[in-house]
Amino acid sequence: MLSIVFHTLRTGISPMPTSGKVRRQLLSLLPSELEGTVLELGSGWGTLAFALADHCPRAQVLAFELSPLPYAFSRLRQRLAPRPNLQLVREDFFRASFSGASAVVCYLFPGAMKRLAPKFSEELAPGTRILSNTFALRGWMPVQALVVDDLYRTPIYLYEVPAREDSSEAGGTRPRGVSTKH
Repeated sequence: MLSIVFHTLRTGISPMPTSGKVRRQLLSLLPSELEGTVLELGSGWGTLAFALADHCPRAQVLAFELSPLPYAFSRLRQRLAPRPNLQLVREDFFRASFSGASAVVCYLFPGAMKRLAPKFSEELAPGTRILSNTFALRGWMPVQALVVDDLYRTPIYLYEVPAREDSSEAGGTRPRGVSTKH
């Protein structure tokens, strides 16, 4: 348990399972025929990672989790009920490359979302879907926002990485539709 406390302090969020209602709503926003790589950032106990692997059988799901106990739990679950398209990764996703991802799913916290926004803009291809449970990407306009009919009225945000501006214009490559105001 000290490990969970330590990693909660280190990362800023404790591993929380995604409820069934929220999981179903999130999955409804991803096409089941999705191919390529789906990244789950902060997979915790694996409740969403396994559901993503089942929902998108043609995609490779990479589930990132730093906290050792939830990661070990997910690894055990993968051994007992393997998903061939699910890879559990114990690594800081801020150090991983997102290029080539077909979709990104996250249940993090506002500080992490703020840090991820430029990484999404720089590394993800235009049109890549980003699904966020509870926390919005400041400065980005969601393509769709839902409120789950649960106890917490959980918001879910669907974003798509916008097209990049031509780097010769305006001196940069900031995506259109993404605000630089904080």
